[in-house]
Formats: sequence, C-alpha cells, structure tokens
Amino acid sequence: MINAKNILPLTGLVFSACGQTAAPERPNVIYVFPDQYRNCSFGFWNDPEYASQVNWCGDPVITPNLDRFAGESVVLSDAVSNFPVSSPHRGMLLSGMYPERNGVVLNCMSERSFSSLREDAECVSDVFSAAGYDCAYLGKLHVDAPTRNNPQNPGTYVGNRMPEWDAYTPKERRHGFNYWYSYGTFDVHKHPHYWDNDGNRHDIDEWSVKHEVTKAIEYIENKGNVRDTDKPFFMMIGMNPPHSPYQSEKDCDLEGLALYKDKSDGELLVRPNADTTMAKARSARYYFANVSGIDREFGRLMDALEKAGLKENTIVVFASDHGETMCSQGITEPKNTIWRESLNIPFIVRYPGHLKHRVDDLMISTPDIMPTLLGLAGLSDRIPASVEGRDYSKIFTQAADQPERPKSAIYMRNVNGDCKEDGEVINFFPVARGVKTARYSMELTVTRDGKLNTVKILDNVEDPYQMNPLDPKQNEALFKELCHELAVQLHDTNDIWYRERILSDVVPYDAL
Repeated sequence: MINAKNILPLTGLVFSACGQTAAPERPNVIYVFPDQYRNCSFGFWNDPEYASQVNWCGDPVITPNLDRFAGESVVLSDAVSNFPVSSPHRGMLLSGMYPERNGVVLNCMSERSFSSLREDAECVSDVFSAAGYDCAYLGKLHVDAPTRNNPQNPGTYVGNRMPEWDAYTPKERRHGFNYWYSYGTFDVHKHPHYWDNDGNRHDIDEWSVKHEVTKAIEYIENKGNVRDTDKPFFMMIGMNPPHSPYQSEKDCDLEGLALYKDKSDGELLVRPNADTTMAKARSARYYFANVSGIDREFGRLMDALEKAGLKENTIVVFASDHGETMCSQGITEPKNTIWRESLNIPFIVRYPGHLKHRVDDLMISTPDIMPTLLGLAGLSDRIPASVEGRDYSKIFTQAADQPERPKSAIYMRNVNGDCKEDGEVINFFPVARGVKTARYSMELTVTRDGKLNTVKILDNVEDPYQMNPLDPKQNEALFKELCHELAVQLHDTNDIWYRERILSDVVPYDAL
C-alpha cells in the first residue's frame, strides 16, 4: 500500500519504467533571419527602456510583433556580422567556422566556383540531426556555388543569367536538413521559386515572406506529415526581403507600404548621417514597408507556435546576415562595410523560463552563433572540434560560470582575386581587415601589392553616427592599440593576413 506522505512532487521530471529520471525534453529551435535587416529597424529602439541602452536612434518603423517578442527576449545591441555579405555570413552561421575554413570566402555565384560551403563541413543542422532532431530549411540559402545541376533541365544552370547567382542544392549538400523548401538567391520578392525535398520546382505568385511563413506554419502543424512529431525540430527560415530590390510597389509588401508612402524622405531617414539628397533616399519607404511586412508575418508565425502549444519549449531567434546603410555616410553600398548600419545586426533570443528579458551588449560574432545555439539547446557536448566560434549560451542564461566576454570582433572584406581569360575567378584578395571593440571600429585596406591604402578609425561612443573619423597620425597611441587588437584577432582566427604577415610594418604580429 502506498503511503501518501512518501509521494514526491513530479513537476518537471519524467520517470522511466525502472525508476530513473529521463533526460529533459529537448527544446525546438526556430532561427528566422531576413536578409539585409539592419539592427536599428525596430520600433522598440525608440522606447525609453531600450533607447537608454544605446546611444543612437532607431528608425521610425512600425514593428508591434517584434517589439512584443523583444519584450520576452534577450536583445543584443552589439551583435556583429564579421563579413557583412550574404554568403560569407551564412557559411559562418551554418558551420561555426571562419570563411577560409568553411569554403565561402566570397558571395556565391557561377564565376566563383571555388567559393562554396564545404560538403564535408559539420554544420549546425548536422549536429541537430545527429542529436535526434527533425531539421527544416525554408527560403534563401546562398552558400552553394551555382553548377549545371538544374533538376528540371540537367546540364544547365537553374537560370539564364550570366553569370548565374541562383543555385539548386542537391540532397547530398543539405547538411542534415530532411525537410527542404529552398533556393540559392533570387531577388524577385513577389514571384519567388523554391525546390522541395525531391527537387521539384515551385513557382509562386505571392510575396516571398508570406509564403515562407505559411510553409513554416504547415511544418509546425505537420500538415501532410512533413515532419516526425516524435522528435524536436530545428527550423531555419532565410527570408530575402528587405534585401534589394526596393525601388517601387512591385518590390515591397503593400500593406506595409501604406504605413510609409505619404512620409517624406526626411521623416523616414532620421539618422543624422543619412544623406536625404541621394536618389536612393526614395527607397527608404519600400525598405521599411518590407520591415513592417516581415513583422506582421513573424507575428503570424509566433501565433501559430503558441496555438500549437509549443511556445514554452521553443527557442526562437530573430537575426539577419548583415545590415543596410540606406544613405548613411552618403554611400550607395548597402553592406560589405565596417559602418555600423552594415556591421551591426539584430540578434534577439526568446526561450521562456530559461532567459530573462534584458538588453545585453554581448559582442557576439557570426561563428559564435552555432555553438551558442547548441549550448542553449543542451547540446554543448556535441559542438564539433572544427567550430571556431565560442559558446556564449551561459551568458544568455546568466549562469554562475559564465565565459569571458569578447573584447573585440574581427571585420573582413574580400574581393575577386585572379581571373582566367573567360572571367572565372580562381581565388580571392583580402582587401580589408578591421576590428571592432566596445568603443572603436577600425578598418585597414591594402593595395594589390600589399601596401597600406586607407585607415578608418571610428569612435562609436563619442561619435555614434560615425561622422567624424579619427586621424591615425593625430591619435598614434589609439592607432597602435587598435592595431595590436587587430593582430590578436587575425592570430586567433588564423586569417590570411596573419599567415602572410600582411602589413607587418603596421600590424604587430611578432609582438603577440
């Protein structure tokens, strides 16, 4: 007969038949990352709680769903895209390795066949799959060099552009993702296409973000038995907007456009470093329209997750691959620069019951994301030895034994190297390297013969909009200090600049 006094509370525990406690249920993980979404494009940055944590103003955007999500999450103010271009960021995100090790050293396209994610790289999805997860990828991938592997027309590229940018990813290159609804890169927001698990192509007449969220909801609800519901799931959604094009109503979410179409360029581009006389200034309304459209669809995704009863046991991340300058500094280049609007990306993480809401200035780098996600999911012991990033999950959970916070982050920019007569690029040239600390950003560029070309030093505290670069000759001590920190980063990442001692007369490699 059972004595009621001896019955222990069972809350939070699962017992096996032999009386032993079973492992806790693994959380689901959803990683949502729109392309070219800059960190200042959230309404919450204009709320006093958040504004007090940064020294810059947010864009005048309307994002109620993301604002609410942020209020339940850890919000990073200083996350860094170390190589703020689509393919290199994605290669680091998936593999936890810097570009030279993962293979993606330039944006992927047909004339750069050598720049492609290594098939043998052990990616975050490989680890989740091996740990018993059902893994899904939806939307833009852009880490494979296009080849003539068109499943609808073998022996040809998937498109007619020369050079071709879009790519089909066959099963052997999907790195553990068993549910596939994806494409390489294709910038027609309202007429996207996708290849499914079996290589069938689906051409869609709908704004891509809306369609992808619908497919994600179908995956969550297991419509058509597309996933194994006995397993937790890991799902990545790579949205293309608000990436260009953003020139007209044809390029944007119309419901979002209604919020901005009657506003002037000056009302939209409120950052003091934005040049509203540029022709590109008219693009702000279309860019922000897609931002608000993404917010609406993200809200729909979160509602579906909650309706399915999965909110409490799901880690959700909202991030991006790089930012968008949108007329800041008077430049037309939207990305691939050390300017804050390009380098600083969103990184917002919700995990109910495990993470307390706060704004944190953790300077997470792109290769850190993979091990940190695995750590949050309780899979720290499965982080591959190949991973070069660091697991900062204990900083997110505020564990007692937190790792040391990073002092700085590397910035890198590569361009085409040598080319064959037919235009095929055969290697890359590391034109720029830089470093970001809590206060400063510095970029060095070199000429093709390895000589110092330019120096850019920015004080992000005294000059938050980076409008007054510092003269290295008038700030010699600071310049030397930043060059030393750059040397540390180049050494720690085993970068080509370190291995070939590029600018050794400026960067003190031998002093390490």
